Parts: sequence; C-alpha cells; structure tokens
Amino acid sequence: MQLIKIHPSDNVAVALEDIPAGTEVTVDGKKVIVTELIKRGHKLALAPIACGSFVTKYGNTIAEATADIAEGAWVHTHNVKTTLKEGGEYVYDHKLYDLPSTKERSFMGYRRKDGRAAIRNEIWIIPIVGCVNGIAKQIVEETQDLVKGSIEGIYTFPHPFGCSQLGGDLEQTKRLLAALVRHPNAGGVLCLELGCENLTHDLFLSELGEYDPERVKFLKCQDVSDDVGEGVKIVKELASYVAGFVREEIPASELVVGMKCGGSDGLSGITANPAVGRFSDRLISLGGSTVLTEVPEMFGAENILFSRCENDDVFRKAVGMVNDFKDYFVSHGQVVYENPSPGNKDGGITTLEDKSCGCVQKGGSAQIVDVLKYAEPVTKKGLNVLSGPGNDLVSATDLTAAGAHLILFTTGRGTPFGAPAPTVKISTNTALYEKKSAWIDFNAGSVAEGEDLDDAGERLLDFVIEIASGKQTKTEERGIREISIFKDGVVL
Repeated sequence: MQLIKIHPSDNVAVALEDIPAGTEVTVDGKKVIVTELIKRGHKLALAPIACGSFVTKYGNTIAEATADIAEGAWVHTHNVKTTLKEGGEYVYDHKLYDLPSTKERSFMGYRRKDGRAAIRNEIWIIPIVGCVNGIAKQIVEETQDLVKGSIEGIYTFPHPFGCSQLGGDLEQTKRLLAALVRHPNAGGVLCLELGCENLTHDLFLSELGEYDPERVKFLKCQDVSDDVGEGVKIVKELASYVAGFVREEIPASELVVGMKCGGSDGLSGITANPAVGRFSDRLISLGGSTVLTEVPEMFGAENILFSRCENDDVFRKAVGMVNDFKDYFVSHGQVVYENPSPGNKDGGITTLEDKSCGCVQKGGSAQIVDVLKYAEPVTKKGLNVLSGPGNDLVSATDLTAAGAHLILFTTGRGTPFGAPAPTVKISTNTALYEKKSAWIDFNAGSVAEGEDLDDAGERLLDFVIEIASGKQTKTEERGIREISIFKDGVVL
C-alpha cells in the first residue's frame, strides 16, 4: 500500500513511502496520477481543491487552500494555510464509545508503605535550588556502589530554578519539585537545599505536606562543612531503607501511563499515535489510568476530545484549560497557531490542525475523567488530561510529576532524551526504528506495512507490562534522565 486515506470524507491521502511523479495510484477504487514527488508522510490531493476550499484529513478540516490544487498534486505549506483563530466557542456534544475487552494483566512491581505501586526502586536526589546541582551530581557519583540488589539506580535532576523567582514561577517550581519527591518510583529521596533560596525549607514543606522521614530526608548545604560527605551519609541511610523493597505481582489496573509525542511526522497520526490510543483504551478497560498533555497541540482538535468528557463539569474544566493556554499565547504577543516546527513540516505535517488531529489520537476513545493543573497528581482511574506545553522535556517532566510510572513517547524523527520516569520511544516508521536502534524501543511503523492497529495496541500493552516489570528502556540503559520546569516570568 502506497497511500492511506484516513477517513471516508478526506480529500487528501498520506503517502506511506516516497511516490515519484507520474505514478498511477489507486485510492478507494479511484485511480489518480501523481503529478509531483510526494514524500513519505506528505499529502496527495485526491480531487481538485479550489482556492479558498477546505482540506480535510482525519475527517476534520486541517487547512484552507491558498491556490487551486490539482488532483494528484502535493498538498503542503506552499498551497494551504491554517484556519485557526485565537477565539472559539465550544458546545458540549457528549459521545460515548465502547472500550475493547482485554484479558487481565499484572506486572512485577514494588508496593510502597503507603500502598502505592511503583515500577522502579530508585534513590532520587532533588535539588531544591539550582545552586546545589553540582553537589548533587557529586553525591550521585560517590554512591554508585550502593546500586545493587533491589536498588536500581541513584539519580539527580539538575535545574536552574528555586531562587530569584516570583509569584507563579516560584509556585510552579515548588509544585513540580514536591511532586517529584512524592513519585512512587523513588523509594528514597534526598532533598538538597542551599539555605538562602527563595524556595525556603518551610515553604517547600508547605507544598510537600506529610511525608515519611524514613523515605524523604533533607540536607541544607550551608549548615555543614562537608556537604558531599554528609550527603553520602544520608544516601547510605536511604539505601538501607530502599533495599527492603522487592518486586511482587501487582494488577495492571494500578498503572499510570503518560502519553506524548515529539519530532512528529506525517505518519504519527496514522501509526504510532493511534496505536498508543488503542493501548490507552485497553489499559483503561483493565482499570488503569493514562494521561494526555501538550495543550497547544490540541488546538484545532479540541472538539474531538471535548466530546468525550464524561460530564459537563469535566467539559468546562477542559475548555478552561484550552482557553487559558490560548490567553497565555496572546498575552505574549504570539498567535496560537505558531506551530508545527520545521522538523514537523519536513516530515509532512502542514498546519497545527493537521498536527493536533494526529496528536489527540493518543487519547484513544475512552471518556476523559479529569482535567489536571500543571504537576497535579492523577487521582481518578481512566483518561486524564494534564495542563502543560508541548515542549518535550517540559511536558515529559509534567507527566512524571503527575504520577506517571512511565511515558510513551511517539516520534517520527527520533530524540534521545529521557524523563525521570522510564520513557518508551515509539517510532512512527520502520526506517527510524532500524536507523536509531539506540533510541527507539518499539516500532509502530509496522502499521503502515499492514499490521492491524488493534494488534499494535495489544502488542504495546504487552511491552508496557515488560517495562513495568523491570525491562529497561533505551534511555535508561544509557543513563539519560532529565527535567525541565515550565517557566513564565521574570528572573530577579
């Protein structure tokens, strides 16, 4: 198959391989002569599209033609434009879809003392302020001999914040860092402070709330003469505690899985993203939870999601989340459709609507049960929507803070980064999977080669169970763990 027409009402098809000019192709029984080279992931006009008419893909409007487009021609940024505007009215039109029946699953994870499930048993050193990043790194380097038995790693996550911040920025840093401290994959945590930062000890505790002093410990570097030595002593204490946890069988219903995409291409919405959507529906049918974020990459496809809000209250929260992000763009003098990226366009994505309609495929067909603020924890079983930007590192950190045990990251172009939670890279095409074997964990490009999406979703569910039971992702094998905190304000 050279092309795919995603929805019966579409007037474009997507190339599954490079198609030279002059090639005769057949789509839905109609023969079309390709008039120019159509690269993999790019769109072909299935009929003439007049200037001012709409381009339809996924059954939705994704662009307006800026010139007459002939049948068989390439449809992209040179002959279409976005139809998005800053405003928009939303009406709740509830739709309910059946979820697939799925056999029961379980994974071998860790049971924390508070009853929560975890898929990793690690020690995390969280810098409360960027000034102590170097000290945190030294402590990690000097305690690697403790990584043995059930202790699976000791990590720190450097960042530049925690001081010289005001208002909302300081609030977001405080919330994000406290959420990381609470993450169940961290069996033990050392909160490393300096002593003079804006994010004071008492202020941080007010966000963290009640905690287990066996699991969470603090060190204020200005209060001791040998900060690294004291840090090493504390990590050794934590190691004695963390070593007591061993893997045990836990129902898959306790898994929380984050979902995002980055370095997308024209196949993202056809292969990897809908495969993740099929996975999400299956995990939810088992009683588990998934989390979808990247609000700016919902613009233009909001109604696909809004119609699946389980009630009017969730709908209003979802509308508020999207409108807040649009206001954020406008307040900075930016248009809401300043997307997709150059790499996205090179891969075949033309407008933000095109990108968004593919992006939301990760959400499957389940009902949206909750809308979460930035770094707010998941508390409801089912599909959750999390407020956050599209930036890969920021949104993956946000998903981790929300409590995702692991993250499914679809990509058409590839990226090597990893979040604090295990980050599973899923390729949209087989060529990327074969080229970047050190980056990519799972190939969804097989869907473009004939694999049924339901089979791909089932295969992905099996793979997630393996990761949850201890199989390392490619980023974990390479020790790649990073965070980035969402910032929007002045620096003192």
